[in-house]
Parts: sequence; structure tokens; C-alpha cells
Amino acid sequence: MNLKMPKLVIGDLDVKVPIIQGGMGVGISLAGLASAVANEGAIGVISSAGIGMLEPDFRTNFKEANRRALKNEIRKARKMTDGIIGVNIMVALSDFNDLVLTALEEMVDIIFFGAGITLNNLKTLAEGKIEKITTKFVPIISSGKSARIIFQWWSRHYNYVPDAVVVEGPLAGGHLGFTREQINNPNYALEKLLLDVISIIIPFEDQYSKKIPVIAAGGVYTGEDIYKLINLGADGVQMATRFVTTFECDASDEFKEAYINCNKDDIVIIESPVGMPGRAIRNRFIEDISLGIKKPFKCPWKCLKTCDFTKSKYCIALALTNAKLGNLDEGFVFAGANAYLSNKIISVKKLIEELSEEYKIAALNDSKLSNARL
Repeated sequence: MNLKMPKLVIGDLDVKVPIIQGGMGVGISLAGLASAVANEGAIGVISSAGIGMLEPDFRTNFKEANRRALKNEIRKARKMTDGIIGVNIMVALSDFNDLVLTALEEMVDIIFFGAGITLNNLKTLAEGKIEKITTKFVPIISSGKSARIIFQWWSRHYNYVPDAVVVEGPLAGGHLGFTREQINNPNYALEKLLLDVISIIIPFEDQYSKKIPVIAAGGVYTGEDIYKLINLGADGVQMATRFVTTFECDASDEFKEAYINCNKDDIVIIESPVGMPGRAIRNRFIEDISLGIKKPFKCPWKCLKTCDFTKSKYCIALALTNAKLGNLDEGFVFAGANAYLSNKIISVKKLIEELSEEYKIAALNDSKLSNARL
């Protein structure tokens, strides 16, 4: 019996450890974290959201600052690892296409598309180019319906379908692709969504004669979780929360300590200016917002297509940047539903070892249980 995690294969990419480190903005998963994860045989991901906010000219030239910062982080990661590096690009970003083109110019291994459905916004890549690109395209979706729409659209308009898909359930951190009512509804549990998406993907695998891995995300915390999801049909998992409390994570110590010090009741659902609910760790900033206290800001760049800054109580990009830098009085921390389980800061290497051992124990226990039933 094989007690090791199976490898994840996405096209011609062989991933030794079937774990994708989820992209975390603003500035939480940059070259430092992504390269450390890639060095352990998993997929390291740089988040492009607000990546240029620490550049000196961000307020006056935010698109160029973002492109420059993304390019620098990708090149920095490449110097630190020979492993697989991806970039997470939110569809809701106003400079989405610029960032996609930058990632392609830098020949990243994978682009993950989150916070929106990727349809005609990939038009710049469609005109006879998409088949020649070696970078893998992986949308992050939250329903079987979204998967069907994306795959049908890409097939019809690009004669191409995504190389893999991430199914993110309602226990994820950050922005969620669910309504408040759906978050605790068992019909939207990750396990159910996973099976729905797998059933939708199968005909496209047959049509395009290729394996399309389905990756489970949202609330994945232990090696046992990984084992259960892979047994259910997932080809791999995406995890973000677990990687925050690592030495290599690009966040400030104060950001990481917010995870370690929080309780289960501190993890709450907030309304984001983006127009989506989000999961975060409650602090004074969030309490002020819930009381209707507006945080003054100026918005010279409109980084998100869906944000109406004239009606917003705060700027989420500034709040998340402040948190990244350790100023939690002027910001807050996004976190998954299981963040309260964090109790120490360890290395990425140690984390992967722990997850592998937990997976092995879960597989062994399952084998013993199966034998006992015979």
C-alpha cells in the first residue's frame, strides 16, 4: 500500500507534492514564500493583488508599479528556486490584462485566475496565441455552474479549455464566491462542490483528450484533510492559511501573530468594498467598520473594477497593505475558517513534512479500518 501523497500532474508539469500554496494579497505571498514552497516540491504562488503598493510611484503610476513589482518578484523567485512558480491574478483587478501579459512575458509556470469568471477578458490571448503558450491557465471557481460556463466559453471561443481548475469552498479565507446564506449551507460544502465540478469536467477531458486536474481548496488544513479530498476524487489541494504561519511567509510578524493569537469566535465574515463577503480575523478596525465608522482615504487609481470607492467606508487595498506591514490598527487580516488552529511559526519544509506524515497516518488508519471490515 502506498502511503505517500500522489504527485499532481498539470500538462507537462510534474508536481511532487500535490499542494498549491494559495495566492495571498496584499504582499503576503511573494517570492520568499513562493520559492520556499516550490523548493519542497509543491507549487509556490505569488499574489499580484496590490503587488506594487510599496513601489515609490504607486499613487501616481499604479499600473506600471504593479507590472514592475510583479516582474521583480517573479525574477526574484526564479533565482531562489528551480521549482514550479505560479501567479494568482484576480479577474476583478482593473489592470488584469496587463498583469496577465507580464506573467506570460516572464514565462511563469501557471496563472491562477481568482475573484471572477475568466471569459472574454482573455481576448488579448485568444487570437491564435493561446495554444502556443506554455504557461498553464487555472481558474478558481466556487460552483459547478461557474465551471460549466468557463469551460463552454473557452471551448467555443478559444478552442481550448483550462489546464486545471481549483474548486474553492466556503471555508476559505479572503474574498468568497458565495453569499452569506450559502457559506453555512451544506449544499455548498467543498466536498459536494468537488464532485459537481468533477462530473462537469469529464466530458471536456474526453473532447480534448487530456487530463484536467481538479484541485480542492477552502478549509484544507491537515494532511488528513488532504487524504480525504484526494480519496473523494481531487487531484490535489490548495492551501493558504497554513502557509501564513511560516518563517518564509512575506507578511509581518504582527500579521502572523494575529493567526496564532486568535480564537475560533474571532474569525468573522465581513462585507468587502469589492462587493463580496470575506473571511477575516476580527480586530478594532473591523469593529469600527461594523459600527459604521468610515476610514478616510483617497483613491487615485481604482484598482478593482467592482469597487465603488465613493460609497466605501474604507480602502481594502490600503487596509491589507497596512496589515502586511504590521499596522493592524489601520488594517485587518484575511484568514481561513481554521486559522484559529495555528499555534506556532515553523519553516515551510517542516510544514510539508508534517502534512506528509499526517497524510500517511490517515492512509494507514483507513487501511486498517478497511481490513477490519473484511
